[in-house]
Amino acid sequence: MKFRAKILALACTATVLTATATWAQDVKLGVLTDLGGPYADSSGQGAVEATKMAAEDLKAELGSHHVEVVSADHQSKADIGAAVARKWLDTENVDAIVNVPNSAIALAVQNVTRERKKIFLITGGATAELTGKQCSPYSAHWTDDTYSLSTGTTRAVMARGNADTWFLITADYAAGHGLASAAKAVILANGGKILGEAQHPFNTDDQSSFLLQAQASGAKVIALANAGTDTINSIKQAHEFHIGGKNQTIVAMALFITDVHSLGLEVAQGLYLTAGFYWDTNDATRAWSRRFYDRIGRMPTREQAETYSAVHHYLRGVIATHSTDGATVMAWMKANPVDDFYAKGAHLREDGRLIHPIHLLQVKSPGESKYPWDYYKILATLPPEQAFRPLSEGGCPFVKQ
Repeated sequence: MKFRAKILALACTATVLTATATWAQDVKLGVLTDLGGPYADSSGQGAVEATKMAAEDLKAELGSHHVEVVSADHQSKADIGAAVARKWLDTENVDAIVNVPNSAIALAVQNVTRERKKIFLITGGATAELTGKQCSPYSAHWTDDTYSLSTGTTRAVMARGNADTWFLITADYAAGHGLASAAKAVILANGGKILGEAQHPFNTDDQSSFLLQAQASGAKVIALANAGTDTINSIKQAHEFHIGGKNQTIVAMALFITDVHSLGLEVAQGLYLTAGFYWDTNDATRAWSRRFYDRIGRMPTREQAETYSAVHHYLRGVIATHSTDGATVMAWMKANPVDDFYAKGAHLREDGRLIHPIHLLQVKSPGESKYPWDYYKILATLPPEQAFRPLSEGGCPFVKQ
């Protein structure tokens, strides 16, 4: 019995030493983002700064442990994104990868992090497949995904009436198809009709032919299943052609506040969208956003706020577990609620999907806006069970059905 007790004591000591050795390392975060392409404003350098802010806010709890933040531009190419991820994880001791706008690149990076059992904090890629059939036990999906962005907006707009016929303008890539597919399901389930769909390549400057097709269809709602500069171009050219207004409602499923700022309220007014974050929601969101503004010179997008929240929760997990091991930290992240301005009390579901309420928003008119960046009216708040795809419908392989 004494011999067995000594063995157990040695085993426990080894476990503690292993955890201590893991925690003896500093933490290294890699922000893989778009620094010069269509998502540079919505993620980009703002996502890098949000990551640094999260680390700075936990400096006291981190003690002597340093958080190093490195960044890279994926150049809107999946092969480059995956190559950077492999280099970071294999040779540069990066503990977790953050952000990655562009769903195709996020899926490629998730394959890399899954193989290496490293954490991926997804605050850019929107496709719901990231927590569906291509899920990973090491990923946390903070971004409002294609299911929530499309179904939340579609349900809310149809509930307001006079929205029973739709035309979709869809970007021909993973996120665009995800937005369109989820929206179609809601439209048909609620007795609506889809009068047509036009698909366009990624980063298309001239959207006029697609918009004219939508106008000619007579659909009461034109849904933009695209994002970034594609969305900006669609809205700008719709305004030039006098498409929208009283006869046709335009819904932008993946609109960012930086897009509205770029377009101006005169052009963007009246647009409907959904988002899990708006800077002017309450005192907590305003306080953090003003700190962000002081660093970047503009208010944060939802992806930049998501980045802070995801990194903050991850670092809390590192501190609590004294480890940077992917499985260990992810287990803590799923077992503990999020505790910040972004989504207080939110939780990570088994498949890695962050579950929290989202807002139906409408862009204000110039006359309704009272101060800089006062761009949205909050029309409704959708509860989590309406905002996100049910766990049973995702098809995530490691989730027990």
